[in-house]
Amino acid sequence: MGLRGGLVVVPSAPVLIELEQESALREALAGSDLAITDSGFMVLIWRFLRGEHLIRVSGLEYIQLILQDPSVKEPGATFWVMPAEGARNRTVEWLRRQGFATTPEDCYVAPMYAKGRIEDKALLEKVRARRPRQIILGLGGGVQERLGFYLKQHLDYKPGIHCIGAAIGFLTGEQVNIPSWADYFFLGWFFRCLSEPKKFVPRYWRAKRLVALMRRYGEQMPVRMTAS
Repeated sequence: MGLRGGLVVVPSAPVLIELEQESALREALAGSDLAITDSGFMVLIWRFLRGEHLIRVSGLEYIQLILQDPSVKEPGATFWVMPAEGARNRTVEWLRRQGFATTPEDCYVAPMYAKGRIEDKALLEKVRARRPRQIILGLGGGVQERLGFYLKQHLDYKPGIHCIGAAIGFLTGEQVNIPSWADYFFLGWFFRCLSEPKKFVPRYWRAKRLVALMRRYGEQMPVRMTAS
């Protein structure tokens, strides 16, 4: 899976807490081919509630594994969807320094998407024309999963679609550098909070809701209950 094709999601705790309310996000995660346990907080809660040890693979580890595959370096093999021109330019420059044959034409700067199901015909047409083997979505959590699911549903072939969020930014310098030991010990969130406390402290503080959701739903997909 992954490089062989299919939708891979790497949901963080701030994404998981939205599942109860956001039906399009639930649909995207349920329709993925592989979900990776990026959230160290979720892994710890699961261990506490169930006594089971889940293996965590962070988004940073995952993108590093992808980039180690020689086929990803080939011209036109990989297509990047980025949140802004600055992130695109920094990513292209960093990849080229690492020996990748990446150009700005291998990237797409995504617009702001509304809530609910996503539709982006411009992106769809570009991917159909280029037919990359791998599509890497470096967008915000909750958005990239819905966009990845849209691509999976509408493409006439099966590329690998990888929802990595800000992970590539940790390598290019777009995001704060997270040492490998900190990522191993589930402390990436701490470094992000130190770098931009006004942005990340409220986001991770809201993630405490994940404890109640996991108690209530366990292995089941959260679904908001409506009054009859």
